[in-house]
Amino acid sequence: MTTKKRVGVLISGRGSNLVSLIEAARAPDFPAEIVLVLSNKADAGGLQRAGDAGIATHVISHKGLSREAFDEAMVAALREAGVDIVCNAGFMRLHSAVFVRAWHGRQLNIHPSLLPSFRGLHPQQRAIDAGARIAGATVHFVSEEMDAGPIIAQGAVPLLPTDDEDALSARILAMEHRVYPLALRLVASGAARLEGERVVFADDAPPPFLF
Repeated sequence: MTTKKRVGVLISGRGSNLVSLIEAARAPDFPAEIVLVLSNKADAGGLQRAGDAGIATHVISHKGLSREAFDEAMVAALREAGVDIVCNAGFMRLHSAVFVRAWHGRQLNIHPSLLPSFRGLHPQQRAIDAGARIAGATVHFVSEEMDAGPIIAQGAVPLLPTDDEDALSARILAMEHRVYPLALRLVASGAARLEGERVVFADDAPPPFLF
């Protein structure tokens, strides 16, 4: 039997995407297991969700630390837990080069837009303001430039004429809960891998997009 990849999940809040990964990892054929949930906030709701699932948790406060010192502490905690792949799931801190380089090609992030469109903050409202007809979510490898790493998987949803930011955000979040487990499966199984600045897929890889 193939050894499952060990995953560390970074959170700052409620952990809704964390829960989708936990649920996916319960399947016997899922190629990854979550071994650590790491947060910069002791009151992050996702810590309780992880604890309820029997997953180890750890808190490292960013307060009083430089970005590099904070990232070095996180790298140490993840390595101590034997983590192979890092998943950002609502982690509200920008990484320094220290962290990004330590996990190059092994760190995933999810963003609520169809990248490369609408990088950064409030992508849902910006999609509405731009008159987009579809929106969605993207899972990508983390790079030193925010929301700019190579794309692994995407999921598209309709943008309706009646949508406000809350309605569109809810529809995209439901898609996030589907596309993040897909992306982690692709990477953990070796069906998707980073080569240079592009993601290369195995011939038998499942399609890296959802509708």
